[in-house]
Amino acid sequence: MKKLLNAPGAYVDEMLEGLCAAHAGSYRLLGEGRRVLARRDGAVEGKVGIVTGGGSGHLPVFLGYVGEGLLDACAVGDVFAGPRVTDCELALRAADGGEGVLALYGNYGGDRMNFDMAQELLELEGRQVMSLRVADDVASAPAAERDKRRGVAGLVYAYKVAGARAAAGGSLAEVHAAAEKAALACRSIGVALTPCTVPESGRPTFEIGEDEVEFGMGIHGEPGIWRGALKTADELVDEMLEHLLPELDAARGDRVAVLLNSLGATPAEELYIMYRRVAQVLAGKGIEPALPWVGRYATSMEMAGASITLMRLDGELEALLRAPARSPFWIA
Repeated sequence: MKKLLNAPGAYVDEMLEGLCAAHAGSYRLLGEGRRVLARRDGAVEGKVGIVTGGGSGHLPVFLGYVGEGLLDACAVGDVFAGPRVTDCELALRAADGGEGVLALYGNYGGDRMNFDMAQELLELEGRQVMSLRVADDVASAPAAERDKRRGVAGLVYAYKVAGARAAAGGSLAEVHAAAEKAALACRSIGVALTPCTVPESGRPTFEIGEDEVEFGMGIHGEPGIWRGALKTADELVDEMLEHLLPELDAARGDRVAVLLNSLGATPAEELYIMYRRVAQVLAGKGIEPALPWVGRYATSMEMAGASITLMRLDGELEALLRAPARSPFWIA
């Protein structure tokens, strides 16, 4: 393992300490274990709060989207491990401005269990809490079993849409409905070229040949659809779109938001090579690519690879995506 760290067991806590030191005007850490990241100015009175959570190692997801017009708090777990129940509960409390709280997170077993328990605890006190799990990774389960799919970069669209609706004064039910609409409208798929190393294990998450690619791999190294010889960027993009577009049900004249995401090590130059092909294919089908976001949005440590997320737009979703938002990691 070759990383810039002090001790593997201190990796997440020291990262959080540095993050809050670098962005002191935006973030604060809460709780005895200091594993809840919240907005520096606290819950916004009269606004629906939005909370997320998940394992570390995916910056900017999950904690990087805490900010104005986005999220209000995040429960932080160890690398690739879900947050604790107590931290989920504290994050929900920290985001409650009196109008209820939405828990918005990826579809992973540990996150589901702990957020469900935290929600029950708050509801026993009479607080309003709703939850929504994002499940956008088409490689992780067939369309007929969409509730089993993983939540990946589509989370970014859900955060942005829900955050904008909450900032505009939407009720808890309206914020939940907007987030659900975004989650149902997007689909994602990724490819991996190299593994990454979790500091506490000190070993790569999987092995892959120098001349191989894993198609459809998850952001924790979950197996994909196939593994084989590395193809050209255009060939990979074409196959990725073959999996995404049929489920998107986009027709000629539709507008589709495109998120081209680095899994960590893939440079911007290669992302733009891929986006070039995405734009060509969509244009060939009479579909207009809109609001292109190209960069690091949901990573997997230092994994080389990329994912594509598409979201079919209507007037409401596009307006919410364009609404003002600000966090140290928000670059769109």
